[in-house]
Amino acid sequence: MSTARANEPALLHYQVNAEPVFKELTPAFCWFHPRVAPLPGYGKDGRPAVVMTIQKHLAASDHYSGLYFLRTDDLGKTWTRPIEIPELAWQPGENNETIAVCDVTPGWHSPSGKLLAIGIKLRYSPKGDQLLDKPRSHECAYATYDPKSQTWTAWKMLAMPQTDGKFFLVSPGCVQWLVNADGTLLIPTYFRGPTGDDYVTTVLHCSFDGQELKYLKHGDELATAGGRGFVEPSLALVQGTYFLTLRNDAAAYITTSSDGLHFQPVKKWTFDDGQELGSYNTQAHWLAHSDGLFLTYTRRGANNDHIARNRAPIFVAQVDPKRLQVIRKTERSLLPERGVMLGNFGATAITPDESWVTDAEYILTGKPHPKGADGTTWLGRVRWSKPNQLAK
Repeated sequence: MSTARANEPALLHYQVNAEPVFKELTPAFCWFHPRVAPLPGYGKDGRPAVVMTIQKHLAASDHYSGLYFLRTDDLGKTWTRPIEIPELAWQPGENNETIAVCDVTPGWHSPSGKLLAIGIKLRYSPKGDQLLDKPRSHECAYATYDPKSQTWTAWKMLAMPQTDGKFFLVSPGCVQWLVNADGTLLIPTYFRGPTGDDYVTTVLHCSFDGQELKYLKHGDELATAGGRGFVEPSLALVQGTYFLTLRNDAAAYITTSSDGLHFQPVKKWTFDDGQELGSYNTQAHWLAHSDGLFLTYTRRGANNDHIARNRAPIFVAQVDPKRLQVIRKTERSLLPERGVMLGNFGATAITPDESWVTDAEYILTGKPHPKGADGTTWLGRVRWSKPNQLAK
């Protein structure tokens, strides 16, 4: 039996279960970027409804369709099929370009009673290649869903300063963002100027009135040389401290803040035995609980070297919030490795008793993988032993 380390945080027990939301297997596309958000009070018996945003990954690399959504009113027992959102479909651009939005994270904005979806605007050539030659080729795109009228708005773009300079490209993609008590938002994002390969991460402080998102200011600019810099940051707030996890091609990093804008020096993610976590070139996300902080991630060292970038399975584990380390003995495999990549996923609290992690299998062959992958979009349930007071 393992013994507790000195000053180890109280461990919060939890159970995990993975179940399919739906399956689709075709050589034309695979479903990608499934992420969920609760609609408090809009489900059965006063419980939350849950909306999942998702889109199709097409033949070219990082070539995405318009946005779709699914909905469940019974906490995932039954779901709609993916529903195309006409307001959020591709739009025509100049020179036969296509304007799209990808890497979307939805979230509930309680002050306005709206679901807010935040992602990256993209420009595609007629062949499906991304175009980055002009300012604002990547922008912060946002849209809202009104659960009362069950209607979506079209994409809008967040106006940013210095778009010919440091904010030439602005990419709040695959990020976990937060709503402050005053209704303003903290949106992690990565950005770069017109030249260079490395991205810098910051947190945008924005106002939102239910219709328009406005830039107020941004925080520290976190940078590292090489490996494309820092990208796909995700932010959590637990017991008065903000935690930011960062992706780099070679490793994953962690830092903290007292205000969500100004951060301590970054450090590599490690286990509590000092060994590197082994997560790299893949996003990681938080499960925030009032009694503990948890990280969801992929990593090396799990008999998964046959998976590109070791992007399956998806793990969950508790974090030591003082040492900023993953507590190895708490690690569980949440979403299974079945021969193909995962890793473009979402994580959020749904009820006080349960948080969800969602991902989809990257498979474009049109037939199942010998290890079992069959185009499943997964729901991973994390059931807490204590109610999560952060879940509304």
